[in-house]
Amino acid sequence: MIQIRNLTKKFGGLTAVDNLTLDVKEGEVFGFLGPNGAGKTTTVRMLTCLVGPTSGQATVNGLQVGRDDTAIRRSVGILTETPGLYDRLSAEKNLTIFANLYEVKDVAGQVEKVLRLLGLWDRRDDLAGNFSKGMKQKLAICRALLHEPRVLFLDEPTSGLDPEAAKLVRDFIEDIKEHGRTIFLCTHNLDEADRLCDRIGVIKQRLLTVDTPANLRNRLFGRTVVFHLRYADESTLALVRGLPFIKNAQRVDNKIVAGLDDPEAHNPAIVRALVETGADVQFVGELKHSLEDVYLALMANN
Repeated sequence: MIQIRNLTKKFGGLTAVDNLTLDVKEGEVFGFLGPNGAGKTTTVRMLTCLVGPTSGQATVNGLQVGRDDTAIRRSVGILTETPGLYDRLSAEKNLTIFANLYEVKDVAGQVEKVLRLLGLWDRRDDLAGNFSKGMKQKLAICRALLHEPRVLFLDEPTSGLDPEAAKLVRDFIEDIKEHGRTIFLCTHNLDEADRLCDRIGVIKQRLLTVDTPANLRNRLFGRTVVFHLRYADESTLALVRGLPFIKNAQRVDNKIVAGLDDPEAHNPAIVRALVETGADVQFVGELKHSLEDVYLALMANN
């Protein structure tokens, strides 16, 4: 759906995006993470033909950036970090203007459809300038969906929203994902990215890594299982360390914390070994590293 090869953007002597190569699959939510100034928004602007690349190539919906720019703009939806609405016009009038620009066939019907979809139909006559930030964001999402785009570019869609409004936007992203749309999501909200994204790319001018959130955690930290026992001593720890599939283990009070690659396959054997030596296993849990842990580790090493 999106293919990027050696895409570079320079502003004078500053390289904003450096030699980016990336594929985004049809129907996936792809998270694009990085610190401020890392090149996320510049990448989105290149892919939506708002700025031209310095070098490299990219295609969106099979259309080539730099050659099919008008067609790309017609085929994608974009939500920028600032909604950019006409504050002195009503919500309905805002969308009507953009529906006409997109040459939507049934303007009135499509405007009503997206307003109802985001729960704004009853506020259609209210001025956009009187909306809260959350409602403006919802209206901007309506605008991005007017022409039924196959690809949506969302730049910080929940930035500055209250928890209720942010949840509504996240729920909406999950809903449109189920309808097969491809979503390119730039966000600083790592918990949001963890919950919504099929894969994640981390950029700091150049692309640092791409993978699923789970695989990124496992690659950087492995998997860690905590065995909660009624009592554990050094002999218990030595028993666990002696098992061939244990990568590392330590005792913390009456818990054994063990690193291993395949807990589903090996946890039963560990529990059996503990029980056979008389240990009382109270419960077993996996220690989860957050996507924030992954992100900070990547930033520290680059």
